[in-house]
Amino acid sequence: MTREMRQMSEQSAASAPEMTGAQSLVKSLENAGVDTIFGIPGGAILPAYDPLMDSTQIRHILVRHEQAGGHAAQGYAAATGKVGVCMATSGPGATNLVTPLADAHMDSVPLVAVTGQVGAAMIGTDAFQEADIRGITMPVTKHNFLVTDPADIPRTIAEAFHIASTGRPGPVLVDVAKSALQAMTSFDWPTGINLPGYRPVTRPHSKQIREAVKLILEARRPVLYVGGGVIRSDAHRELLRLAEFTGMPVVTTLMARGAFPDSHPQHLGMPGMHGTVAAVAGLQKSDLMISLGARFDDRVTGNLDSFAPNALVIHADIDPAEIGKNRHADVPIVGDAKEVINELLALLTAQADAGHTGDYEAWVAFLAGVKKKYALGYDAPTDGSLAPQYVIERLSAIAGPEAVYCSGVGQHQMWAAQFVQYENPRTWINSGGLGTMGFSVPSAMGAKVGRPDATVWSIDGDGCFQMTNQELATCAIEGIPIKVAIINNESLGMVRQWQTLFYNSRYSNTDLHSKRIPDFVKLADAYGCVGLSCDSPGDVDATINKAMEINDVPVVVDFRVHRDAMVWPMVAAGTSNDDIKYARDLAPDFDEDDL
Repeated sequence: MTREMRQMSEQSAASAPEMTGAQSLVKSLENAGVDTIFGIPGGAILPAYDPLMDSTQIRHILVRHEQAGGHAAQGYAAATGKVGVCMATSGPGATNLVTPLADAHMDSVPLVAVTGQVGAAMIGTDAFQEADIRGITMPVTKHNFLVTDPADIPRTIAEAFHIASTGRPGPVLVDVAKSALQAMTSFDWPTGINLPGYRPVTRPHSKQIREAVKLILEARRPVLYVGGGVIRSDAHRELLRLAEFTGMPVVTTLMARGAFPDSHPQHLGMPGMHGTVAAVAGLQKSDLMISLGARFDDRVTGNLDSFAPNALVIHADIDPAEIGKNRHADVPIVGDAKEVINELLALLTAQADAGHTGDYEAWVAFLAGVKKKYALGYDAPTDGSLAPQYVIERLSAIAGPEAVYCSGVGQHQMWAAQFVQYENPRTWINSGGLGTMGFSVPSAMGAKVGRPDATVWSIDGDGCFQMTNQELATCAIEGIPIKVAIINNESLGMVRQWQTLFYNSRYSNTDLHSKRIPDFVKLADAYGCVGLSCDSPGDVDATINKAMEINDVPVVVDFRVHRDAMVWPMVAAGTSNDDIKYARDLAPDFDEDDL
């Protein structure tokens, strides 16, 4: 820095009005574009809550548990594409954020968590409510900061939002010492971001694009294997153009539901452990996988050694660490999904103009036959009780593809992924990588805050619901009218399914007695919500329609379903995708002669 620049900086700092570090924090969050914070005050963060009260830009939503605040910020981010923000105090407040931070890290959700820390002089003394949250969260955040100098607050907040939202999105923690919040400082919002060593590559290398196009044109059985990175990149329109231009079949992972319309004839559905037979077969029998923003997760691949044994791999991802991590990539492409797809499409178009196109007709016909023969379905209970799949089918039909669906984790999550018709991105929000029970209600709350005009349904299990249902109080008081469908089978359903299949029906500690305790209708009423219940197939439509008509308060519907319903198809953990069962003891049998 020259002497003239140093003098100008000192003069600027001298002319800037003094404020507390807490005021600087709130002003920094405003400058970062924050409009909503989900949080709970406490001793170390308390100085920040005083100026927050005066902010006309930021709405603070007082949640009932910090974990729910983190999941709400995730739901907000996933529904809007913006960075979600949560706030907590030191010690237990901060440690309660560990699960949502880990969840956001696994699912690439842009998140900034601001936590209070004990005063700088007390760090390391085991002071009251002290925890090394920076050390604790280092493995589950994209980056994190400890701020002890109030002058560093604006720059740190600017960097946190930049890191969270660029490259592969993810969570960033900003831990601020109470002494920094209380001290006086001047506010200086940075005009640019300079982070040596952090330069995410978004544009793919042209040589890799040429190699990829060469493989695409030579392939006879290619599949577009689409992951959540396509949604994070807002690349769904580009994906549709690429798919329709080439005619290649498409599979969308659990995190990519809605990236490609379910109604499109080229869509084979979701691959993996509970994927469609067509999607699993498409990957297993392919000779080329074009992976876009996916990470070859074990729930998709099954046993890696037997996964798509004859397929070459084009692996495109913005995170170079993912490429080749689980499966060797014949053509690795580092770049943003939208830019990668645009580059592929441009070169494929040029090749088509020169008379070079792929020949996939027999492959597409084969997979269309598999899709038709092994369409998703279920057996209605013989005793006339309520099938959970039917509830979700009817919910999808009535609420429609413009609604947002947020699920917990377990059987209901898989049924929601299978039986809701997804036509649009950012309409399916779930905990994919970490599999966090209790995710649904708070994420639905965040999604509704981010998209107040959308109908938002929390599809939850009776086990998951009881982990975070206290946020119904938040929703009722704050005017956040989410709708909750509890798929109540009285059990930890997915664990019970595994006990049925692999533990000789020995149901150790999976019975929740949820049709007796608690009474979910009374619980909803106690929280200021409308409570409804349904246990008959004939009443499902009327019950959903009644819930859809109530838009001024949250609605909770207790769907009392058949407890022994199972999620099919299924690939048992650690086995080959070739061993998929589309129903118990029934494996698909299709003719590959056309291939």
